[in-house]
Amino acid sequence: MASAAEQLAANLNYKTFSKATDLKKRIWFTLLALIVYRLGTYIPVPGINPEQLQAAFDQQSQGVLGLVNMFAGGAVERLAIFALGIMPYISASIIMQLMTSVIPTLEALKKEGEQGRKVINQYTRYGTVILGTAQAYGIAIGLNGAEGMVLNPGWFFILTTVVTLVGGTMFLMWLGEQITARGIGNGISLIIFAGIVAALPGALAQLLDAGATGSISTLTMLGVLVAIIALIAFIVFIERAQRRLLIQYPKRQVGNKMFQGDSSHLPLKLNTAGVIPPIFASSLLLLPATITGFSAAGEQGEWAAWISAFLGRGQPGYLLFYGGMILFFAFFYTAIVFNPKETADNLKQHGGFIPGIRPGDRTAEYIDYVLTRITVAGAIYLVFVCLLPEMFLTGLGISVFLGGTSLLIVVSVTMDTVQQVQSHLFAQQYEGLIQKSKLRGAKSSGARGGTPGGKPGGRKTGRRKK
Repeated sequence: MASAAEQLAANLNYKTFSKATDLKKRIWFTLLALIVYRLGTYIPVPGINPEQLQAAFDQQSQGVLGLVNMFAGGAVERLAIFALGIMPYISASIIMQLMTSVIPTLEALKKEGEQGRKVINQYTRYGTVILGTAQAYGIAIGLNGAEGMVLNPGWFFILTTVVTLVGGTMFLMWLGEQITARGIGNGISLIIFAGIVAALPGALAQLLDAGATGSISTLTMLGVLVAIIALIAFIVFIERAQRRLLIQYPKRQVGNKMFQGDSSHLPLKLNTAGVIPPIFASSLLLLPATITGFSAAGEQGEWAAWISAFLGRGQPGYLLFYGGMILFFAFFYTAIVFNPKETADNLKQHGGFIPGIRPGDRTAEYIDYVLTRITVAGAIYLVFVCLLPEMFLTGLGISVFLGGTSLLIVVSVTMDTVQQVQSHLFAQQYEGLIQKSKLRGAKSSGARGGTPGGKPGGRKTGRRKK
């Protein structure tokens, strides 16, 4: 017999979606917010020479600057008001999460619940302003010193550029929080997702043009397309992979009846950290690049050229640094989002246990042991997906938007958003079932209580006249 969840899933259709008024409002709000974000990526910073900017970007588009442009949704190429993107906020979040594990005061705030999280989020916003100001100042100084890049160089241009770029980042941070609260999906991830998806058609067109002009052979182009499709299928398969731990519940007696013990599963995802490790690693990788990308000539220019060569796309330094950061953040973020001790305490409180494992500390140790092993596999998977395509695509000169990192973000965010849509539809179905059961209960109680017209129903109890 099908379970209640399976019956609800079978009833999900267009009619169910049309009745979900709250879900439709959330989807429309998300779409409008993303449209506002895309419009902002086309509003340039005032005082820039666009021709000189495009020429400078073309020289470094295959390096780390191309990765910056990917996460900013193409805003770096146009030096738009959203050129910094959401990366300063992500970097500030990394720093705050590290500090909560080190500083006892912040750790106590984290355990205070919603109020503590609000205080930590406020500190994260302050950190975003500081990091964004530092990165914007570095970009403004570099642009101001580059010959022909700025129409009217000077301190006024530096000040306006810093204010514009930091204001754009703060607006994106606010927009992401609004999407999370009033829309559907994770707002920060959807902003990055929208920027990548908007550039995918152009990247595919660039690949097809290269095949048409003979820059890339037809066989190579077909191989790249097949590899992209296979990589997407592989990402979907791994993202849905789970290790399920069997949970047993003992028999319980209610009154004079003995109920058989139930069993369930504790699902542990192979990639518990999701898409966060590549994003965190990229944000740290982009810190020096945003400052040195448009450096002036001279000593600073030579230093910037060395950084760009060492951290250039496909270079050994770039691959080692990026891969190492992905491995670190895969374990770090998994430890933040999943606490084995807390899970074991909850199981013990509700009477659940893992067969053969004593409840309490031994259960926490076993869950941590299993989680560590599958996290190793998940971290290797992330490094493989993010770095192996980069090694091949860099040599072919293919856009970074078709790389493994961008595909991983697109697929993961899409799956997470679809799952949240299904959750809202399930909630709509449950509400409909509850309302139907209440109506049936009211009708049945009315039928037992009397008949229409106010006359009592049921069997007559009066005596018959003799």
